[in-house]
Amino acid sequence: MTAPARVLVVDDSPTMRGLITAVLNADPDVNVVGQAGDAMEARNAIKQLDPDVVTLDIEMPNMNGLEFLDKIMRLRPMPVIMVSTLTHRGADASLAALEIGAFDCVGKPQPGDSRPFADLAEKVKAAARSQRRHLRPEPPAPLAPAANVNAPGAYRPGRKVVAIGASTGGVEALITVLQKFPVNCPPTVITQHMPPSFTKSFAERLNRLCAPRVEEAVDGARLEIGRIYLAPGGDRHLQIANASAPCCRLVERDPVNGHRPSVDVLFDSVAELAGRNAVGVILTGMGRDGAAGLLKMRHAGAHTIGQNEKTCVVYGMPRVAYELGAVEHQLPLASIGEEILKNTAAAGKEANNVYR
Repeated sequence: MTAPARVLVVDDSPTMRGLITAVLNADPDVNVVGQAGDAMEARNAIKQLDPDVVTLDIEMPNMNGLEFLDKIMRLRPMPVIMVSTLTHRGADASLAALEIGAFDCVGKPQPGDSRPFADLAEKVKAAARSQRRHLRPEPPAPLAPAANVNAPGAYRPGRKVVAIGASTGGVEALITVLQKFPVNCPPTVITQHMPPSFTKSFAERLNRLCAPRVEEAVDGARLEIGRIYLAPGGDRHLQIANASAPCCRLVERDPVNGHRPSVDVLFDSVAELAGRNAVGVILTGMGRDGAAGLLKMRHAGAHTIGQNEKTCVVYGMPRVAYELGAVEHQLPLASIGEEILKNTAAAGKEANNVYR
C-alpha cells in the first residue's frame, strides 16, 4: 500500500491555509503535515518535515512565491503546486512559475464556488508520483530572429493541419515544441488544460517566444499558415470546422473527460474534417483526455505522435494513448517539433494555401 502524499501548505492567509488543508485531508491518500505563513516559515518547515509536495501561494509578504519557488528549485528541487488568483496578473505569475519549475498551478476559489480546489488533491498525488521530482526544467532557449528560424527554402508547408493536446507540464512542453516552428508553420490548433483567465496570457507568452503568430482562438478564425490557435479556457470547446474554408469553432458542450475545453473534442473534429491531412500530438498530462480522439485521428489516416515517458512531467494522457494504439511514434519532447515539421512539409509542387 502506497503511503499518503505528505504536503506542506504555504499561504499568508490563515483562512486559505485552513481551506486547502481541509480539502486535501479529505482525501485518504493525502496528508497535510504542516502549514507556513511565509517563506521563512516554509523554509524551516521543509527542512524539518521533508514533504513530498508543497502548495505555495504566489502573493506573500517579505518574499513572494516566485522568488521562493526559484530558491526551492535551485537548492532543494521538489514538486510545488502554485496557488494563484484568477486574474491577469495571477496568470502571468503562474506561467512564470511553471517555467521556473512548478509542477502545476491552481486558482483560488471565487465567490459562490461549490467545490473549491476540486482537483487539487489529484494534482498533489500526481506531483508526489512525478518522475521529475529532483529535476529542474531547462529554461526555454532564446529564440533566434524569425528570419534565421525560417531560412529561405528551409521549410515549405503542405496542406496539413496540426492538432496538439496537453495538460500538466504542458506549458514547458509546448514552448519546447513550438519554438522549433518556423514563421510559416502549418496551421496549428492546441487544447491545453488551463484555468479560463490563463489562456490569453499563455497565448501572449507563446507569441513573444515563438516565430509564428500565436493567439487565443476565436470562433470563425480562418486556419492559416503561420498561425497557432490556443483554445480559450472556460465554457467552450475548440473544434475545427468547414471543409471548404477551415476555421476554428468554439462550441458550448458539457465537459468531456472532466475538461472544457477537451482534447478529445478537438481531436475528434480534426479526424472528421482533415483525416490523413493532419498530424496529432499528445503531450504530458494527467488522465486520459485526448487518447480516444488521437486514436480516431490515426484511424482516419493522420500521423500521430506521443511524448515519451522519460520526458513527461506526468505520463498519463500519452500513456493511455500509447496503450490504446493511438500513437504511431513515441518520441522525446525535444524531437517532437522536428517530427511535426517533417510530416507537414510540402511534397513536390503541392499547393500550400489549404490543407484539405
